[in-house]
This record gives sequence, C-alpha cells and structure tokens, in this order.
Amino acid sequence: MARRIGERLDVPYVEIDSLFHGPGWVPRPSFVADVQRFIAGPAWVIEWQYKQVREQLAERADLLVWLDLPRWRVMRQVTARTVRRRLARQVLWNGNLEPPLRTLLTDPDHIIRWAWRTHGASSDAVTTLAVRLPELPIVRIRSRREAHRFLTTRLTGKPPAA
Repeated sequence: MARRIGERLDVPYVEIDSLFHGPGWVPRPSFVADVQRFIAGPAWVIEWQYKQVREQLAERADLLVWLDLPRWRVMRQVTARTVRRRLARQVLWNGNLEPPLRTLLTDPDHIIRWAWRTHGASSDAVTTLAVRLPELPIVRIRSRREAHRFLTTRLTGKPPAA
C-alpha cells in the first residue's frame, strides 16, 4: 500500500524493511540514521512498523494511513507471500531469502507467527498516537475495497488515468 501511495503521489518511497534488515537478517546499525535521512526530504512515504523510528516518522508525517485489516486477511496475505517468496527463492533486502518453511514450527519470530502474534498491536499504537498528536490526520482502512477507493479517489480526488 505504501509503495502504491508513493507512486500515486509521485513522491519517494522506501520499504522500511530494506533499511532495517542487513545480510543474514541482522539489523543494520545505520537503520535509524538511514530512516532519518530519508524523511528529511520534503515528501516521502514509508511504513510505520519499527518502534525505534515511529516517533520521528509520526512527528514528520502529514498523514498516517492505517491498514486495519481483519486477522484472517492479514494471515492469508502474509502466508501466501511468504510461501511464494520461499518457493521462488526470491532475494529480498540485502541478499536475504525467506527461511525454509519448516522454520514456521521452530522459530517464534517467523514472519507468519510474528504476524499472528502482533496483529492487534497496531491498534494500540495508533490509538496512543491519535491522543498524543491529535493534529495528525489518520485514515483507517479496513478492507481491500476501502484501500482501492482511497488510492483511486480520496488520495487525489480524481480517478486514476487509464
């Protein structure tokens, strides 16, 4: 969604995971500085998922788009994406690959288990943010239909070009 918003607005977008994960899935020491450098620009789009930078992102943001999808939808999407990436051996950020699928059973931080465990956490974080920064507009999106409507009409007020 963030990538599509960046494309729609024609502003720079970076996938925050590419800044966080170094080779071997090791967190990059320059993560916070890299995020700060990216958001120093006049316009940008980035995800809001790492606690280390949430405050800075929120304070510089003009808008927060909150994907509040049902757990079943999130799990379906995360599982399909993870399996597809693993089977294709798709190279992700900094040379990383999804781990073998069997690690779902042994790694408590496997992306599928992490998605299940943390699904409700964004609600608390966004609620807290709304109280702390009431001037920051927050758009809550609860379905694919709402996401499509936001991208095609609400974002610019006009439908996309053919």
